[in-house]
Amino acid sequence: MIRILMENDRAQTLTFVAKKPAENLFIIGDIEMYGFDNPIQTLWGDFTTSGDLRAVLLKYDSNYIVYAPAEFDAEGIAAIINNDTAFEFISGIEYIVEQLKPFLTVQPSNPRVLFYAKCEQAKDLAIVPKTVQVKKALPNDAPRIIEQMVAIPEFSTSAHNIEQKRTSLQNGSARTYYIEDENSIVSSASSTAENSQSAMIVGVATLANHQNKGLASYCMSALCSELLKEGKMLCLFYDNPTAGALYKRIGFKDIGKWCMWSFSRQKI
Repeated sequence: MIRILMENDRAQTLTFVAKKPAENLFIIGDIEMYGFDNPIQTLWGDFTTSGDLRAVLLKYDSNYIVYAPAEFDAEGIAAIINNDTAFEFISGIEYIVEQLKPFLTVQPSNPRVLFYAKCEQAKDLAIVPKTVQVKKALPNDAPRIIEQMVAIPEFSTSAHNIEQKRTSLQNGSARTYYIEDENSIVSSASSTAENSQSAMIVGVATLANHQNKGLASYCMSALCSELLKEGKMLCLFYDNPTAGALYKRIGFKDIGKWCMWSFSRQKI
């Protein structure tokens, strides 16, 4: 049976998804941040006949995320998505999302799949030299962080919003460590989608004229050390095997692949 989840389902839902805090980073974070009554999101649960959860579907804005550790009603979950005339994205662990595909009445226009890795205990983090100052960003650093991101080719085409960055730094759902040169940020590493159990590592990058100095490794070291001390599991996406090898040396391990399917807004 599939039904909308309400506030009185909070404990059961969080217990269900908390068994896999990396795989459910976004679901946990959105529940903790917005709960079950905020109009920005809706959650559905797929229950067994005995009342146990076997799948959760979350819609945040125009994005659906599905999680199910074993067998679930993929056709019923897909029917909810099919009845939505305005969704744009479906994401989740690849083998789970793939089970929806036969029942979807439209197929993704841009199906993207990334490697997904987690880290519970770091090793070989770079030691920051005394001559290098790694700073933790404050909300007012948001403009400079975005300025650095748009100056880096692999991040320049992504959507960047100064106010959203400022808000996330302020409310604790994200943090950034950076190195600056003459008041400009030249290297940084950030977290996003933080919740009580896990955090996503993003934006690890250095400006071209400051590369090959280990600066991003120093930022990463400060960021990961702090998050792990707080007991948070670290997660990240990557599609570059070279980058993946670097992350694995730190202690990240692949846990599967993450689907990010995008769809055109159209009647289904």
